[in-house]
Amino acid sequence: MSKVKAAIIGSGNIGTDLMIKIMRNSDVLEMAAMVGIDPESDGLKRAERLGVAITHEGIDGLQKLPCWNEIGIVFDATSAGAHTRHSQVVTDAGKVMVDLTPAAIGPYVIPVVNGDDHLDKSNVNMVTCGGQATIPIVAAVSSVAEVHYAEIVASISSKSAGPGTRANIDEFTETTSAGIEQVGGAKKGKAIIILNPAEPPMIMRDTVFTLSSGADEATIEKAILAMVEKVNAYVPGYRLKQKVQFERFGSNNPVTIPGLGTFEGIKTSVFLEVEGAAHYLPAYAGNLDIMTSAGLATAEKIARRRMAKEAA
Repeated sequence: MSKVKAAIIGSGNIGTDLMIKIMRNSDVLEMAAMVGIDPESDGLKRAERLGVAITHEGIDGLQKLPCWNEIGIVFDATSAGAHTRHSQVVTDAGKVMVDLTPAAIGPYVIPVVNGDDHLDKSNVNMVTCGGQATIPIVAAVSSVAEVHYAEIVASISSKSAGPGTRANIDEFTETTSAGIEQVGGAKKGKAIIILNPAEPPMIMRDTVFTLSSGADEATIEKAILAMVEKVNAYVPGYRLKQKVQFERFGSNNPVTIPGLGTFEGIKTSVFLEVEGAAHYLPAYAGNLDIMTSAGLATAEKIARRRMAKEAA
């Protein structure tokens, strides 16, 4: 069967890395067009060299390309502010939008948690890089216990944070916090992002803290290890940095969370590292790699669903 044609809006770091992943690895997606606004961007030049249709006229230019009517899936790798119009144009044309910005117009999707739940939606949101790395861990704990509170800290190299990432810091924290609750299953979620200027650049690191009750340490650890293995299947550089840590809070030393109350239970601390595949940027840019890998995994599920319907 023929592949589903895809376009990418955004010729920066994320868009270019995603293009390379599609062209190297996908058996169901065909790279049809790369869209940017800077004719001198490396992403557009690279796409042109690879034989992909390009335009530097943004979403308006995409609609003028001969391949527009054949495209089934469009990825948005620009910014939350620009995404609203992009989504309107794409979905009005009957195409599926895979949103890699924190705009959160469509439902949040984490491939290993709810990747099969929204395959018929016209717009799906990939949350954030920090969300893709940490929400699976929160969901793992939620699958065996009641998570009263979850907090994540995403630390990325300053060099791997492009203009889009820097422009969306507020949206990052808001979207990730909401995803921790809506997809991860925590009653209350909090997200923090750190841009680390260290030299040499640091590999993406994420810390996840959960406060839960209803399951013991062994059960929680087993669920976490199983989830890490699932994410690693499509993000090979995703791994635990050290052994999962636990701390118990009982009646003698309960923990109080402002606005939620006082709890007894287990604090779980998970330390993750995400090394990039270095398809386009260096390996330290794991924050980009996990986003493009999650976007690709989700789009391929949507494409397979579409192909199966057409074949029926």
